[in-house]
Amino acid sequence: MPVVQTEKLSKIYNLDSMPVHALQDVTLSIEKGEFASIVGPSGSGKTTLLNMLGGLDMPSSGSVWVNGRELSGMGDRQRIQFRLWNIGFVFQHYNLIPVFTAWENVSFIMLLQGRDKRAIEHRTNQLLEEVGLGDRKHARPAQLSGGQQQRVAVARALASEPRFILADEPTANLDTKAAMNLLDIMARLNNDKSVTFIFSTHDQRVTQRARRVICMVDGKIVGDERHER
Repeated sequence: MPVVQTEKLSKIYNLDSMPVHALQDVTLSIEKGEFASIVGPSGSGKTTLLNMLGGLDMPSSGSVWVNGRELSGMGDRQRIQFRLWNIGFVFQHYNLIPVFTAWENVSFIMLLQGRDKRAIEHRTNQLLEEVGLGDRKHARPAQLSGGQQQRVAVARALASEPRFILADEPTANLDTKAAMNLLDIMARLNNDKSVTFIFSTHDQRVTQRARRVICMVDGKIVGDERHER
């Protein structure tokens, strides 16, 4: 079973009383363990599609299925709980809680899940070690570089043990060294632990590492290629 799939997914926004077709009949299936990049020019529908896959926005028509469950059939509270247990997010601007330390940012998701305190402590320490920040766990976001903040965001996305991780322009604010370091970590997690990553990106550094490249133009998928890396 795919970790996430769509069928004839469409999204129409009304802009100054004019309909804007952000997505048009998008049918897509992502399998466990994929390292996929969604690419295309600005306005092509990349971020809209990512928001639909993550249940952050609802379609005008069509469907999104995650782990065999259809998202639009859920109420708002049910969808929030479903995301908490099934979908991880990495955002362009990190979205860390500024008053929390790195350790607290990562552990917070598991606190929301109601996990055992000892299990939370063990997994948080483990994840921060995996992203190379075990020695910075007491630092707050303002004390970390952009690359370090994004690595905390990756650890936080992994904390809930999600079915897949959605990464919206994760390298956009990073210099080349920080971006490549982040991509190395994500690729290792994908190779070693079969973590499924779905990127939305303009960044060729991401596209060159992806094993599947899905190209969008005007709200439609116009290309879907798989590559050996």
